[in-house]
Amino acid sequence: MTTEVKDTAWVRRFHPAPSARTRLVCFPHAGGSASYFFPVSRTLSPRFDVVALQYPGRQDRRSEPCPPTIEEMADQITEAVLPWTDLPVAFFGHSMGAILAYEVTLRLKAKGIVPTGIFASGRRAPSTVRHETNHLLPEPEFIAELHKLEGTEASLLADDDLLRMILPALRSDYRAIETYQRHDEAKVDCPVVALLGDIDPKVTAAEARVWEKHTSRSFTLRLFPGGHFYLNTHAADVIRLIADHLTAVQNTGVATPVSAARY
Repeated sequence: MTTEVKDTAWVRRFHPAPSARTRLVCFPHAGGSASYFFPVSRTLSPRFDVVALQYPGRQDRRSEPCPPTIEEMADQITEAVLPWTDLPVAFFGHSMGAILAYEVTLRLKAKGIVPTGIFASGRRAPSTVRHETNHLLPEPEFIAELHKLEGTEASLLADDDLLRMILPALRSDYRAIETYQRHDEAKVDCPVVALLGDIDPKVTAAEARVWEKHTSRSFTLRLFPGGHFYLNTHAADVIRLIADHLTAVQNTGVATPVSAARY
């Protein structure tokens, strides 16, 4: 019997699925919010229970300070996610969210909890290094960088009042992920699937393949046409991959390997 879990400041459950036997936890990108994953929740419910994380500093948590480092954010998320591990749980993280999913998985490992898999989207492996300083850019250049990635809605960037509201969280997230360093190849004990747009300026296929060194289980790399936010146009394919994984876990208790075929 599973224990009753309830929403917290960190966790949003848009479509409760009380009869589901597996769960997906979604980790947003830098500047992203839980609502980004509303369509994923809508599509997968009620077969699977989907929850999404709401980081501080945005939307209804706008008045809360953003954790300054990935490590501090992962510590807080781990505690928030613990009540949601009463079912077999998989993690999906995009960009900064992929690193947070990995770091949270390491922390759960220390507590004897192992997710069924990590979908690491649009992010190079934790031990790879790029010297990025976008968080230090003057405001016009920083906003131009956001436009390039096409992840923040153009309407938000064009509205000065809305832009002022989201910029602090965006810059804080960028600072956290750009100053993150993993000096070892600490391994998670679950399969890792790296998902990547083939013209993503933030990560190469070679950098994504290094994720294989961070798992003691299976590793797969899936390439999609597109840039950093390839998943905006390939949502159906990505959701299908996740659903196949969750179905296998639900039916057999074991995640089947994901095909490495290119879309």
